[in-house]
Amino acid sequence: MTVHIPWVRFLVITALCSAAVLLVPSRGNAQEELATPTFTKDVLPVLQRSCQQCHRPGSVAPMSLLTYEDTRPWARAIRDRTAQREMPPWYVERNVGVGAFKEDPSLSDVEIEMIRQWVDAGAPRGDDADAPPPLELASLDEWRIGTPEWIVELPDPQTIGAVDADRWLDIWADSRLTEDRYIKAVETKPSPGAYSVVHHVATSMRWEDEDGEEGGGFLNEYAMGKNGDIFPDGTGRLIKAGTQVRFNMHYSSVGEEITDRTRVGFQFYPAGHVPERVLISRHVGDSFDTLDIPAGADNVRSDGYYVLPEPTQVTGFQPHMHIRGKRMCVEAIHPDGLIETLSCTGHNFGWHIVYNYADEEAPLLPAGTILHVMGWHDNTATNRYNPDPKNWVGFGNRSIDDMSFAWMSFFHMPEEAYEKKLQERQRRLSNN
Repeated sequence: MTVHIPWVRFLVITALCSAAVLLVPSRGNAQEELATPTFTKDVLPVLQRSCQQCHRPGSVAPMSLLTYEDTRPWARAIRDRTAQREMPPWYVERNVGVGAFKEDPSLSDVEIEMIRQWVDAGAPRGDDADAPPPLELASLDEWRIGTPEWIVELPDPQTIGAVDADRWLDIWADSRLTEDRYIKAVETKPSPGAYSVVHHVATSMRWEDEDGEEGGGFLNEYAMGKNGDIFPDGTGRLIKAGTQVRFNMHYSSVGEEITDRTRVGFQFYPAGHVPERVLISRHVGDSFDTLDIPAGADNVRSDGYYVLPEPTQVTGFQPHMHIRGKRMCVEAIHPDGLIETLSCTGHNFGWHIVYNYADEEAPLLPAGTILHVMGWHDNTATNRYNPDPKNWVGFGNRSIDDMSFAWMSFFHMPEEAYEKKLQERQRRLSNN
């Protein structure tokens, strides 16, 4: 008998914790009330953890938040954007589906309330002695996967003119690998200073073995805000000696001439090591032929489906839509009829985030499960990013066209391994 994952248990615990917070008296005597938050003691540690990697000179954010002097002019904007959960970029809806993720920079309700109190009190600086030491920030060109063992780059630089039309290119590069290796992490990066013109990059590989048989497959996708793909322990993806790497590039002009030489970086398992499982990353729920967004319409829904042929652990979810994208959900329809919501997220075209599930909560799904991807689009004038709400929109590669699918990463396993994982998870949850 299949044991299903009790996500409800997590939601009940979360609800109880939230209720407990609400039951705390909001007022009391002077000794019971919390001291007014200050920048140095309360706000700065939050900025260091969740904001400063982007909010610093030369990075993608429009202002620096490294110091009090940098931050103070933006205090009200910080209060408002954090209260609306627009910043830091992390759009998972917390009241449905999986609750634990790797590299989650989002703020807790308590932290958001602390920021509100700080701003409403006049954004006091506080005592400099309370401040943590300055954060040692990674280089702007540092790889999220760590220093790559191997890098493959475009054979030639690409220059994007100030007013060029959108360009789509398929460019092949020699991997220069002389032995087969299994990938444990992969990341695609535009050149420093070229992030603004690289709409997206999809990298894939092609090889021919000794018998003349061709093989290959997907490597990695990059779009603005995308982090690297670090595979769960024990999973990997084969890249063979002599592999050719394809860079599927989409460039968009931004009003100035910029040159790019995008590269893809790899971390490998030791030579000769074969991981237990092969990690798959692919489109799920494509709606290329059915995407139909009327002019002036909101909450236009599209649906796509993908059947899992074997027992599967899902490791990550990344919604992909364009500027009219509003929201996406993915649910699992089990063979016995159970429908389980995995994740729902809001959408911001400026941030293409991979939501990597924490290992202990990564969805475990039986063979025959249908992954159902639902996307919603907003083609009205209230969508501030919408360039033309008076026109119908369908599927297309340009930013002014749209899409609706999810990039999902997962690995298959034999039935006995799947049942063992389910039983181990059930025991762990029962003991908590």
